[in-house]
Amino acid sequence: MKIALIGRTSMLMKTADLLMSNGFEIGAVITSPAAPEYSITEKDYEKLANSLNVYYACTTKINYIVDDLNSLNCDIGVSMNYSSTISKDVVNCFNLGILNAHLPRYRGNATPNWAIINGEQNIPLCIQYMIGGELDSGDIIGKEYKKIDISTKIGEIYDWAEEVTPKLYLDVLNKIKEDNSYRLYEQSKNKHDIIRCYPRLPEDSRIDWSKSNIDILRLINASSKPFSGAYGFYDDKKIVFEDCQLFEDTILCYSWTSF
Repeated sequence: MKIALIGRTSMLMKTADLLMSNGFEIGAVITSPAAPEYSITEKDYEKLANSLNVYYACTTKINYIVDDLNSLNCDIGVSMNYSSTISKDVVNCFNLGILNAHLPRYRGNATPNWAIINGEQNIPLCIQYMIGGELDSGDIIGKEYKKIDISTKIGEIYDWAEEVTPKLYLDVLNKIKEDNSYRLYEQSKNKHDIIRCYPRLPEDSRIDWSKSNIDILRLINASSKPFSGAYGFYDDKKIVFEDCQLFEDTILCYSWTSF
């Protein structure tokens, strides 16, 4: 099976390594500029493409390279954290479509961060068939869960996803090889079951001290490493809160930086 790699992050790079070590062929690499918190950049993806001698593109406008994609004869796309919505024309470049990793109820950007802030009790990681022009709305083909609580930090979720995602992709691609009609279930189309998530800006991590201690702790956990941290001001000094715990009715912060 010949795969087009589409997206960003170290998770996608590790997925590519695992797939290749299990006999899958990477036939193209399409990426876009990395976010500041990413440990893997577009340069790393370019090196991968060069080492494999395959097509490479770094663009935020994948919909403009449809002719190139059609000429590659890749069977399926494997996508993660691409920077813009992918059109139906791009999905149709691949006989088996494009697979994407996401959280099923949360759709869009910074989904695990929003899940922490909203007090979810678990994080479901899914592999789904992409529907062109839509956000994370296709049929689910693979799924794993991580339980979270008031003390869970965003870095823990990233570490878990980095370990689980490549294995989940390998599992679903092996299932597709055996039966390309395989599905777990269809995602809900009810708008009340869907939370549209937008990118989190630095100012979104400013602490509103009128909020409850639990809400503040969730914001700190959702803004911690690899992100720049939740922050507040004291005597005109900016203080970044990196690690805190909830003790009865009080938040104890034992790691912070002032500017």
